[in-house]
Amino acid sequence: MILYTNKRKIRAVELAELFFSSGIHRPINDLPRLQKMLDHANILWTAWDENKLVGVARALSDFSYVCYLSDLAVAKEYQKRGIGQSLINNIHAQIGEDVSLVLLAAPSALEYYPKVNFEKIDNAFLRRRRPF
Repeated sequence: MILYTNKRKIRAVELAELFFSSGIHRPINDLPRLQKMLDHANILWTAWDENKLVGVARALSDFSYVCYLSDLAVAKEYQKRGIGQSLINNIHAQIGEDVSLVLLAAPSALEYYPKVNFEKIDNAFLRRRRPF
């Protein structure tokens, strides 16, 4: 049984291992950067199979108007079990119905998000970061 929580802290090395096992493109070799990502997110939901971290959803929100879902990662061997959707649903429940939930999708995830009730929009802009 998978346990979902927003009460359990994780370390940068755990996040790096999960990112690697999920296939998501993140700076997994830069642990200080990953730690900053954890420290400055104000929403963090994790999924656990006993003591094994198998999923994470990290977000930033003002809890009034908008929430940015910055990371959604599930270990490959746990994908297609509804864990990602459950993590998203937990964030949505936390922020409430009056707050929009937005994200940037990797090309490989473009078909996933409409299945979990996201609407594709065309009016977004991006100022890219330095490559890692």
